[in-house]
Amino acid sequence: QYASQAFQAKLVDYGMVCSMSRKGNCWDNAPSESFFNSLKNERVHGQRYATHEQAKDDLFDYIEIFYNRSRRHSTLGYVSPAQYLRDWEHPRDMAA
Repeated sequence: QYASQAFQAKLVDYGMVCSMSRKGNCWDNAPSESFFNSLKNERVHGQRYATHEQAKDDLFDYIEIFYNRSRRHSTLGYVSPAQYLRDWEHPRDMAA
């Protein structure tokens, strides 16, 4: 559906560039799919926001406070993305 002419034309209308890979290759999309699945299941599902601003604030809190700083990720060795980045930028000397 995302490769359809109608969808591609809408992207052009909005000045957007499509980021699809070749046919049948979904691997580059897996991290995004995983994130949005977590977002929907852990925060948004069943939630009713009274205002657009309330939704933006709640999503900011989920992404910046919880997901990036607290939520542990198995693919990162069960540390948060923020901790993983800190460890990568400033590796500890593991030699005894």
